[in-house]
Amino acid sequence: MAKQQASTPHNMTATLTPCSITLKQTESTLEAAFSGAWVLAADIPPLSPVLAQLDNKGVKRLVFAMQGLGKWDSLLMTELIRLIDEGKKRGIDVDTRTLPEGIQGLLSLVYAVPEPTGRQRSAAPTQWLAVLGTAGLDLYQDGQAFIGFIGELALSLLALLRGKARLRPVDFWRQIQDCGPSALPIITLISLLVGLILAFVGAVQLALFGAEIYIADMVGLGMSRDMGGLMAAVIMTGRTGASFAAQLGTMQANSEIDALKTMGFEPLPFLVLPRLLALICMMPLLCLYADVVGIAGGALVTVNFFDISLVQYIERTASAIHLKDFSMGIVKCAVYGVLIALSGCLRGMQCGRSASAVGDATTSAVVTGIVFIVIADAVMTLICNRLGI
Repeated sequence: MAKQQASTPHNMTATLTPCSITLKQTESTLEAAFSGAWVLAADIPPLSPVLAQLDNKGVKRLVFAMQGLGKWDSLLMTELIRLIDEGKKRGIDVDTRTLPEGIQGLLSLVYAVPEPTGRQRSAAPTQWLAVLGTAGLDLYQDGQAFIGFIGELALSLLALLRGKARLRPVDFWRQIQDCGPSALPIITLISLLVGLILAFVGAVQLALFGAEIYIADMVGLGMSRDMGGLMAAVIMTGRTGASFAAQLGTMQANSEIDALKTMGFEPLPFLVLPRLLALICMMPLLCLYADVVGIAGGALVTVNFFDISLVQYIERTASAIHLKDFSMGIVKCAVYGVLIALSGCLRGMQCGRSASAVGDATTSAVVTGIVFIVIADAVMTLICNRLGI
């Protein structure tokens, strides 16, 4: 309600009752009497006399008298809000009970939610213990959500195996295209550079002992056992995991997931399973491709900068790498694929209903995925070392 009565046209300004403010002070109470038509077309008096009177130390209370008030609109509300705010700044008790009922209703809406200020936000500094407790609670809630999400996905997989899950093959093959062939250019570039870097770093030390031939061993074992799959997983987290979170988050923000539920489609089998299965299928293949490209990058350095032929490099690599080395990298990369898909889809399903929430979900998916990958790599590496693999 911006106006109680219709505003008066500008060509009828002369017919309006002139508006004025009359001040009357009784002991510590200042009464401001409003009279006339307080509308946008009126010639309003300045508030400076009222503000000057409020600066008087003897004024402890401000009241309003509206018996002579005529037509009014948002102009009167603006002036009243200014007086109320100035009175509160000076520690004066402002009594609004004498205002008309319509004005009181509008004021209650204005002051229902106080505007936050920087001073209010910084008035109570957060203690480190509160920060630690909040982080612990967030971690606990995320753990619960992650475990519940895994359980729901397991049930969806069982339903798929029984032929009761609604999964469109076209969605699965579309995700295969996105997770596999479309990712080859960036996988090629990063894997080639990683192989070059491993070869240069190893050559600096091995050249001191005249053992440059062992560059092939270091690059081959490093790429096949760990670095190939790890770098491919990190790339896919930033590329595909973020894409999953953004796609599902946008659908959540646009209420498309709610629409699927209304039509009888379960979101997890219909949206999450194609992405999860596609990434699990493609990550081992991307790992093998990254291993080959990384080894080729090491060959570029070894052959061009050291007295080693390409045939020697290939023979040394073949003698150093065994099937278990490739198998270890493939198994790790399959686990990484599961973690990437879980992180991206979980954050997307948890997304809020705004555009900023989509960005937050995408960022959280990338961070969560990389953290899970590093932790999983460390755990699997320790297990393999203890088992002597």
